[in-house]
Amino acid sequence: MEYRRTAVIKLDTPKGANPILHETVEQFKHCANTASEWCWHGRRQIPVESGCQPETRGVSSDDDGYHVTSKAKAEQALYDQLRNETNLTANLIQKGIRRAVEAVKSGVERLKRGERTSRPYFSADSAVYDKRSATFHRDHVSLSTVDGRIECDYILPDDSEKPPTKYVSDEDFEFRMAHLQYRDGDWYLHASMRKVEESDDPESDSKHRTVLGVDLGVNNLAVASTGRFWSADEFNHWRREYEKRRGSLQQCGSRHAHENIESVGHKETGRFEIYLHSVANELIEEAVEYDCSHIVFEDLTHIRENIPKATWQHVWAFRRLYEYVEYKAEEYGVEAVQVDPRNTSKRCSTCGFTHSDNRSGEAFCCQKCGYENHADYNASKNIGLQYLRRRQNADDGGASVDVRLNRGTLNVNGEYSSTALGS
Repeated sequence: MEYRRTAVIKLDTPKGANPILHETVEQFKHCANTASEWCWHGRRQIPVESGCQPETRGVSSDDDGYHVTSKAKAEQALYDQLRNETNLTANLIQKGIRRAVEAVKSGVERLKRGERTSRPYFSADSAVYDKRSATFHRDHVSLSTVDGRIECDYILPDDSEKPPTKYVSDEDFEFRMAHLQYRDGDWYLHASMRKVEESDDPESDSKHRTVLGVDLGVNNLAVASTGRFWSADEFNHWRREYEKRRGSLQQCGSRHAHENIESVGHKETGRFEIYLHSVANELIEEAVEYDCSHIVFEDLTHIRENIPKATWQHVWAFRRLYEYVEYKAEEYGVEAVQVDPRNTSKRCSTCGFTHSDNRSGEAFCCQKCGYENHADYNASKNIGLQYLRRRQNADDGGASVDVRLNRGTLNVNGEYSSTALGS
């Protein structure tokens, strides 16, 4: 049986290391975004110079005829340029290029399904390390940077049974790779670890899964089953502001006003995309922190019917948020999925009683068992439970699946189990 875990380790950085790590991450993002732009416009023709014939950037068997999704082709085209533009080691440059290629691949798949998407953009303060660019120890890590190697000690809980200590101290867990991330003034190592055990019991190969349910809405853009909320106040404020600007310009009717309307649209999209990238990153951090294998959203096909008050901007934001989570989560071994959202806002996540009177605005009160909570939070748990029911009906080989809550888990029968964080 194979166990895969992500250990979120806080780092104790030595004096003077912070600016070096920041610069390393910035240059890594530069590599990823440069590669993303090149791959996304892979068949764009190069201008003819000095009598040369125009060429189109090559297409491999993995490409869709326009975008480049070949890692080898992207590295061949961009490596020398990025080596001159950065102070990164060869491995980190390659990791930045490959990170972009994987994101572009996900985008190409969405385009093939007829879904709208845009070029992947990397804004999070994060860099990818493997065993060539990092040396992993049980109490510290040595990281390659733009200014040589930096050794950082781990800050681990004293409780040996509490993650990440539980995994880091276990010699049977092998470090595979890691993401270096900066958030809230501290550096963290999101280390992917693997442990392999032989077993004579065939049922023991069924991997236990924990899922993170996510509800989408107009007042709260996203609410996770762990109880974390992402307010839509800022989004809604700027949505109204941009609507006012467009309305004012449309009344003018001049050519200049029309050009300004397009400019307003670009600014609106750019502002919202930055915000959605941030929400997507934090959703993934939540899933990784609680050791979730899946992030479960409601099916977005008929989202307008399920959320009548949603404007076209909300619908666009919901779909874009899912796209960002889908391709970003893949790097962490987490999968984004969608489930049928029917009755998730009316069903009680505790007893299962379903009735329209259970919900009143943002308040949820079960008419049967009396359970009370925020309606969006109750819905997020139901979305996670919906995935559990789907897996149960699919006969998943006996694998146990739970919905992750703040301090415990919820099984398919609505039974709560209190557990230690991340266990």
